[in-house]
Amino acid sequence: MKRVEVLERTLTRIQPLDRTLADRVQSRLDQLTKPQGSLGRLEELALRYALITGQERPRLQHKVLFVFCADHGVSGEGVSAYPKEVTAQMVYNFLRGGAAISVLARHLHITVKVVDVGVDHDFDPQLPGLIQRKVAYGTANFAYGPAMTRAAAVQAIEIGIALTEEAIAAGADLLGVGEMGIGNSTTAAALLSALSGLPAEELTGAGTGIDATTRRKKIAVIQRALACHRPDPADPIDVLAKVGGYELAAIAGVCLAGASRNVPVVVDGFIATAAAWVACALHPEVKERLIFSHLSAESGHGRVLAALQVKPLLDFAMRLGEGTGAALGMHLVEMAVRLLNEMATFAEAGVAQKHGEGSARDRGGDIGPCT
Repeated sequence: MKRVEVLERTLTRIQPLDRTLADRVQSRLDQLTKPQGSLGRLEELALRYALITGQERPRLQHKVLFVFCADHGVSGEGVSAYPKEVTAQMVYNFLRGGAAISVLARHLHITVKVVDVGVDHDFDPQLPGLIQRKVAYGTANFAYGPAMTRAAAVQAIEIGIALTEEAIAAGADLLGVGEMGIGNSTTAAALLSALSGLPAEELTGAGTGIDATTRRKKIAVIQRALACHRPDPADPIDVLAKVGGYELAAIAGVCLAGASRNVPVVVDGFIATAAAWVACALHPEVKERLIFSHLSAESGHGRVLAALQVKPLLDFAMRLGEGTGAALGMHLVEMAVRLLNEMATFAEAGVAQKHGEGSARDRGGDIGPCT
């Protein structure tokens, strides 16, 4: 199948959530052996997972988290505290199990798939554990020209789609997304400014730990690029091609494919949220099928989440990336689903229910999905 056709096919498969399921799931939550609503957002999360999957008693057995890796030409402008070689070095660290995401995934029983979609490094073709889908050796420096061609942007999105469909076919029922790429907080800020209309200075943070002078340089680079390339916010792929990154495009592909297959996708922090915005802009129903894991300490993330009108699960002042926040969010999703499926109801346990206790809807409670 030709490129773009894969993307279009995926978009046409995305349908609105079936909310007729909500009453049945909420009824079970209300009958579990606890005061109604006492598990708070865990109950909302269980309901959301059920609605996304379309299953009254959904299963959650296989969690897969993608870490997409790519380099960025804009790193040549001195916008990061680290040299671009760190991207490839961190890929090796992921594969050796020494990174933060590696540790979390081991203990939370999450399968991590490390994917090279654009690292400026030649990895051994037989390197164990690395999925090699390189589109190019990093993007071009968008301070001087578009980051990539439109065709390359679509290619990277479709890599994310293909890998997601493979994972789902192999049994994945919860997905997470993370990234690694020196310079990609600059890319994310540019992408989000173009798509949201928010000023670059409000979205540009410390990234890898830059000082105030470097941050001002970073803002200026983004502002010049947006003024020069004039990405069209009504055309998300145009924005992605002009100021995006290959790993962000692949993450957008995971979000689209997960939505098309009724498999929830847990989104990491600021950079992954930029990629998720691309997916949401490509299809309005995608947002309802995403779970935003945490509020990043990166200064612009709160503004972006507010603009998307979504609420993250956690606020641990994290800003590492790699999917670390997504891993923690995936664990919370699993706990919520286990409570829905494994707790006894009052009738099953032979426990008397409180007199006059109605449903969440009767009490005026919000049983809509927590985002």
